[in-house]
Amino acid sequence: MNDNTILKIENATIFHHYKTILNDVFLDLEKGDFIYVIGKTGSGKSSLLRTIYSDIPLKMGKIFFDNQDISTVSKNQLPFLRRKIGIIFQDFQLFQDRNAYENIKFVMTSTGWDNEIKIKEKINSLLQIVGLENKAKNYPYELSGGEQQRLVIARAIVNDPKLIIADEPTGNLDPQVAENILQILLDINKKGTSIIMTTHNYSLMNKYKKDVYVCDDGKFYKK
Repeated sequence: MNDNTILKIENATIFHHYKTILNDVFLDLEKGDFIYVIGKTGSGKSSLLRTIYSDIPLKMGKIFFDNQDISTVSKNQLPFLRRKIGIIFQDFQLFQDRNAYENIKFVMTSTGWDNEIKIKEKINSLLQIVGLENKAKNYPYELSGGEQQRLVIARAIVNDPKLIIADEPTGNLDPQVAENILQILLDINKKGTSIIMTTHNYSLMNKYKKDVYVCDDGKFYKK
């Protein structure tokens, strides 16, 4: 692995409910890369992402993230690994009983932040980055779909991750809102964070061209 590689996947087999869904997966992701991953529903895109952040165990092959073999990471070390990875889900997974500020604060306190002044400064800065500076006291149900996804992005970049994994982040959004979300991710990427984004949005992919990888019929390859 060279110093510029943030993620290296070697000959990995990806499982979904104990069934092989992708074989012989190879990927070299450099620092600052942004790639799209495409494929039909059920082709293994989400399972691949979940394997990268150790939500699904890697049983065959190797995945190195930030010079660490993820298959050797103990349960105790897992939170430290995941601090370096920001995760953006399509279905938001926000706490409905906490406002925007508290949703971000929960992630911060659970990853070791304990200085209230620094927490407040960081949250205000994050809300500004994603354009929600006036929504700190709003609950998720008071936010539009696009605003909820912005909040998810703010939560994902709390710890200045080296890699963001975005699973269909524009999937349920109107075209203009989807483009705004992608632009936020592109801005974060320009500052050096690597991004893997699964998507079905071909018009956005054509407008904002990046390397494209395909999950299809058990195979993973560069288009």
